[in-house]
Amino acid sequence: MNSKVFFVIRILLGLMVLVFGLNKFLQFIPPFELNEAGQNYFMALTSTQTMTMVAVVEIAAGIALITNKFGALMSVILMSVSVNAVLFHATLAPEGIAPALGLLLLNILVLVGYKSRYEGMLKA
Repeated sequence: MNSKVFFVIRILLGLMVLVFGLNKFLQFIPPFELNEAGQNYFMALTSTQTMTMVAVVEIAAGIALITNKFGALMSVILMSVSVNAVLFHATLAPEGIAPALGLLLLNILVLVGYKSRYEGMLKA
């Protein structure tokens, strides 16, 4: 992947997760309406502090990707957040799936951009 293209994708993903992570604490983006099942799921995640952990991961990943320090590691960790966001929207809130798919796509592209950093893990 071209280094300039990778730089732009990495920064976009970093800014995206940083903003969404900070939003979980500061609530500057108005929440979207959820159906009852989505509200119950979201309330369960919030009451168990899971959303706080997700926010911390998103903020750490955003900073890591923007500064390019530990970006390869954090993009792997962030993949669980990306997949869960898509699954949540696919099953409980399909009207908000576009940003979740964008997050997943950017995460995959960043993983591809960092593929040379993962070569040691893939050798048998």
